[in-house]
Formats: sequence, structure tokens, C-alpha cells
Amino acid sequence: MPFTDRVFSGIKPSGDLHLGNYLGAIRRFVPLQNDFECIYCVVDMHAITVWQDPADLKRWTYEIAAAYIAAGVDPTAHIIFNQSQVAEHAELAWIFNCVARMGWMSRMTQFKDKAGKNSENVSLGLFAYPSLMAADILLYKATHVPVGDDQKQHLELSRDIAAKFNHDFAPSIAANGFEEAYFPLPEPVITGPATRVMSLRDGTKKMSKSESGSDMATIYLMDDAETIARKIKKAKSDADALPSEEKGLENRPEAANLVGIYAALSDKSVAEVLAEYGGQGFGAFKPALADLAVSVLATQADEMRRLVADPAQIETILRSGADRAREIAAKTMLEVRDIVGFIR
Repeated sequence: MPFTDRVFSGIKPSGDLHLGNYLGAIRRFVPLQNDFECIYCVVDMHAITVWQDPADLKRWTYEIAAAYIAAGVDPTAHIIFNQSQVAEHAELAWIFNCVARMGWMSRMTQFKDKAGKNSENVSLGLFAYPSLMAADILLYKATHVPVGDDQKQHLELSRDIAAKFNHDFAPSIAANGFEEAYFPLPEPVITGPATRVMSLRDGTKKMSKSESGSDMATIYLMDDAETIARKIKKAKSDADALPSEEKGLENRPEAANLVGIYAALSDKSVAEVLAEYGGQGFGAFKPALADLAVSVLATQADEMRRLVADPAQIETILRSGADRAREIAAKTMLEVRDIVGFIR
């Protein structure tokens, strides 16, 4: 029986959502609903690999769920839930901890980046969480995963874990009446040109939930229209006019960032934006970008604020989503327990 085309993705509740989260992930989730069965998770178990204040964790979980819905994800046709409500994620992650190899985990560049010189003192969860990510995806036998550049290595690890599980347990998989490849090898799904949103104060650094030094560096999804416009108009730029071709943005990180944001918000290419604004200065371009950002983001922000103000509604959606996710997860884990040899 062929696998159902299914998308799984999630966002970690570890800070206030910002423009980079929206353009890089949330906005891209919406059109996938037309072609895939979609499961969108708030991965709160991943969040606690580093310390989170419990009150903030709850608030950010509500905020991410609200962002999914406000962007246009349909929680009745698809599934929105928070990870910790489905215990099978943790159970499959443990089995995958026993399938994955230490060398695989040690090569994960994101762990090295986050741990830095402090690797002896970070949590075991931070080291092992790629196997939890693999469990998130494979628990639902997802065939496709929308990923950014920083997660491609983890998706490849998920494929390696799936392949090794299928190989190691091949006789048991066959004995239990399943196809040879019990777990699919999930593929990345590309929904358009990658949008890498950088800080409004330093075009060489990614826009961050915890940008140090200035709140003006980051556009948050809950910002009101006035705040969005002010942050863009005060964004760092340079004295030169915009070029007419993309090559002219080389070595101009702030200009490239603002043009890239305009392109993403308008669903245009950078070349199309420069064809329209090439030769003009930032005195003309920034107000145009501010107007565009407000027109796209203000409605999203208003709906998010409305939803967050009614946590009971979000909790109902998350519980319903978790119930539906658990039906799929429970079936997978019954089969995996049989394959592994656990008595039930």
C-alpha cells in the first residue's frame, strides 16, 4: 500500500514569533494544504532542551498556534497540536536514540553552534533532540517536510534513522506483515525561493527572537501597524541608491535584506523589485516597504491578538488536533512495538 502524501512540520515555542518565522515557515505552510495532508505541530518538547520559563512556554505555545490559524491553516481539515500532548513522540524518540549512532549526533552542526565551548554543560536533550525530530516526522510516516537551510542536516538524519531502522529490523518487519520499508524516507518540500530575513540593525545577522541591543532589530508578528512601519523606516540602510540588477546588492547586506523582505512580502523576485525601484534611494523605498509590510502583516497580527485573547478557543483546537494526531501515532507505535519485540 503506498504511503499517503503527508507533510509534518513544527515551530519551537522559545520566543516571540517574528518576521523571519512568518516568511521562512508559517506563510509557506498554507499552500501545502492544497496538495498534502498537513500536520503542524508546536514542538514544546524541543523547546525545553534549554531552560524555558513555564509561563512563557505556555504563552508562546498559544502564540504559535494562533499564528498558524491566522495565516490560513485550517485546523479542521488539517491537524494543529502541541507535541507534548502526544506521548508517542517521546516513546519513538527513545527507540530512535537506540538506532542512531553517537557519531551521527556529534556531526550535527546546529548542536555545535548552540553549545559552543559549553558543550559539557548543556542538556542531554540538546544533544539528542535530532532523534526526537526524526520521531516527530516518522511517527506520522510523513513523506514531505518543509525545511530551511538550518534544518536540512536534521532531515537527512531522519532519513538515515528511518533507513537504519528498516535495515536493522527487516526480518521482523517482514514477519509482522509490513512492507520492506516500514518508515518512508521523507523528502524536503520546496515552496518557493528561500527567504532569509536578517536583522534590521545588522544585515549580516539573522533576525532573532532574542536580538540583543535593540528591539528595533526585529519585527514581531504581534507588532501593531504603527510599530511595524516605524521599525522599517528606521532600519539600517546605506547612502547609495538601489541598483537595477541583483549583482549590485553584493557587499550591501542591509540593502539586500530590505529588498529581500519586499520581494517575499509581495511574492515577487528580487529582480522584479529592483526593476521597479532601481535608481531610487531608501527615502522612497522604505515607505513603500513599510506600507507593504503593514498591509500584509497587520491583519495577521490582529487575528493573532484576537485568538491569543481567547486561550480557551486555542486549547480546544490543540486538544482536538492532539486527539487526531494520537490516533495516527498510536497505530504507528503498536506496530513499532511489535517490530522491536516489545510485549504488549
